[in-house]
Amino acid sequence: MAEDADKKAPAAQKRPKAPKPQVVGAKVSAGKPKAKVAAAAVANPKAAAAGAGAKVKYRVNAVKAVSAQDREADKQSMGQVRKSLVFLGGVTLAYLAYLIFSGQMDMFLGSLSQVDSSWILRGTLCYLVYYVIGVSAYVLSVITDPNSPVGVRDLMSVEAAGVFFMNLTPNGMGAAPAQIYRLTRAGLSVGGAGALHSTRFIMYEAGEGIFAAIMLIFRLDYFLDSFGDFIIIGILLFAFKILECVVLFAICAYPKFFSSIGNWVLRFANKHGWVKDYDHWYQVVNNQIMEFSNGFKSAAKNKGDLVGVLVLTLLQLGCLYALPWFVLNAFGKEADLITCLASGSMLELLTSAIPLPGGTGGAEGGFALLFGGMFGAQASAGFVLWRAIEYFLPTLCAAPLLGLRSTSGESINHRFKRYGARLHRLFSRGDGGKGSGGIKITFK
Repeated sequence: MAEDADKKAPAAQKRPKAPKPQVVGAKVSAGKPKAKVAAAAVANPKAAAAGAGAKVKYRVNAVKAVSAQDREADKQSMGQVRKSLVFLGGVTLAYLAYLIFSGQMDMFLGSLSQVDSSWILRGTLCYLVYYVIGVSAYVLSVITDPNSPVGVRDLMSVEAAGVFFMNLTPNGMGAAPAQIYRLTRAGLSVGGAGALHSTRFIMYEAGEGIFAAIMLIFRLDYFLDSFGDFIIIGILLFAFKILECVVLFAICAYPKFFSSIGNWVLRFANKHGWVKDYDHWYQVVNNQIMEFSNGFKSAAKNKGDLVGVLVLTLLQLGCLYALPWFVLNAFGKEADLITCLASGSMLELLTSAIPLPGGTGGAEGGFALLFGGMFGAQASAGFVLWRAIEYFLPTLCAAPLLGLRSTSGESINHRFKRYGARLHRLFSRGDGGKGSGGIKITFK
């Protein structure tokens, strides 16, 4: 029955069976041909030859690709999320208490009643575009691999995990293990998942640095005139981001050098009793740095795709940094988009510098500093609406997407080519239809 079904399956959905994903370090033994298969080949050589050359649709057993370490890291991330929710609940209650006891509650509610909801809807759609571009950047990273088992819904889950755990874990530490876990669950090997994630991470960090540099070039005079010497803090944060990108690229270029430095630091810290989980950090220094480097070097061979991912990342960050502009327009304030993009970029640098869930403290202080003058008396209401469409609503919407799974088994590369062939045939028929009509005249 299974063989008959495979013969009847359309050719576009068939492809060679992919090898089972292997965990790095696992022992792999050569498989022995089964007796029944050999007997069938002897009995019917023509059928065996046809079966050998036929393309067969496959499904990856993703359960075997997920290591116990990945599952444990994902569980730890969820534990951090629960603690963060309690913390954020306390922060919300403290903010409400501040509005009540400071006498600003009436002004706060009055400001919210004057909001143009259409602009809030546009801001929400802008964040949706941010999410779609993030998924597209992952798609561009895997679309050239015809054997990649990762589907679009898998990548939607990966991007949603980045949003969810970045918002709800201190310094976003839970995002990386959660995303790698979902990539291995989709069928990638541990090394392949780490390579894909590391490339996306480096491009995102580089995009933040490049975007901030562009905004400082266009709006440095505005920052100096509006904030004076205080903008030096923002410039230092920008310099730290650039330094972080340089270190990441250096690790990718010289992994052995940084592993040797890491081992020396690890031995020194362990000698003084500063390391709690020595085995974990030893693996990070000696294995994960090499995987991180090899993954990025492999992706860097396709320079066109890497540049494409960087461009998409810049567009994605633009959607995120533009959200205060939508909120300002919702209150009827005139605002310059470039100035809002520059201030939004600086605000995100301030927020990410605070090691608390959602950058609590940095978000409030940064918003009051950079956008307080633009909002005036409506700054408190403006902050709440900005935080709603930039933080709370995306976090709530990302939670149901964490469990998305692709089930077709067909790679994005094959699907893209199939759709491209359909479009080509459709346009070819259209051209043929136009050329086939009318009177044909032949000159002899």
